[in-house]
Amino acid sequence: MELSVAGKLAFFATGGRSFDRGKPALVMVHGAGMDHTVWSMQARFFAHHGFSVMNPDLPGHGRSEGPAPTTIPDYTDWLASAIDLAGARDVHLIGHSMGSMISLKLVARPDSAIRKLALLGTLPHIQVAPALLRAAENNDHSAYESIVGWGVGRRAQIGGHRAPGSWISGTSMRLLESGQPGVLGNDLGACDRWPDGLEAAKNVSCPTLLLLGADDRMTPARGAAPLSETIADCRTTVLAGAGHMMMAEQPEETLDALAGFFFEDTGKDS
Repeated sequence: MELSVAGKLAFFATGGRSFDRGKPALVMVHGAGMDHTVWSMQARFFAHHGFSVMNPDLPGHGRSEGPAPTTIPDYTDWLASAIDLAGARDVHLIGHSMGSMISLKLVARPDSAIRKLALLGTLPHIQVAPALLRAAENNDHSAYESIVGWGVGRRAQIGGHRAPGSWISGTSMRLLESGQPGVLGNDLGACDRWPDGLEAAKNVSCPTLLLLGADDRMTPARGAAPLSETIADCRTTVLAGAGHMMMAEQPEETLDALAGFFFEDTGKDS
């Protein structure tokens, strides 16, 4: 699906089924320097189990035209506009890493009508080491190496992919390398400059899931505790052995946690 958002062409994957405005919508927001493909293993399931999936390439990422917004609030404005343009209803929202910050900011708006929120690989403030930020801004390959080295859990560094012959670290590296120059640095800077996660969390009223990786060294699970203590209706699930890229490292466990949360109280068999 393609939409013109703020005068720029934006691409949205829909999980293999056409977007149906008559169904509840599930919006899936990727992280810094990535694109919609990080959700491929989960998006298809939800698209075939009662949701209309809206899985965007954020501006300047993947197949969406740039430039990329430079702040979390600007990304949030873009996402809100895209959801409105799509005519999505009964919106459920998932965000990973930078996408979790965008999602949190959106749900905290006074006019938010988001039904449920899931935040993966998240912290109240995703601070970025100065050396990593400089490397990313300079398009230095060491930035990709650092993110993959710290972001992929230790178990998945040497194997463990569900698809024989696939390598999670290698796939993650190729994804970052495929991004437009400067986009990763832009995104990391946006995260680093947005310390307002806890303030936003105070205004979240919808049911919320924090889905964290026990071996996530980029956004350590223990660091999300202030969010769980601040959001009124919040639960936390920690995946044993998973790193920051839990959607690829443990796709089935990630899906089980998300399906259990989004299908809860619906009477639907996930």
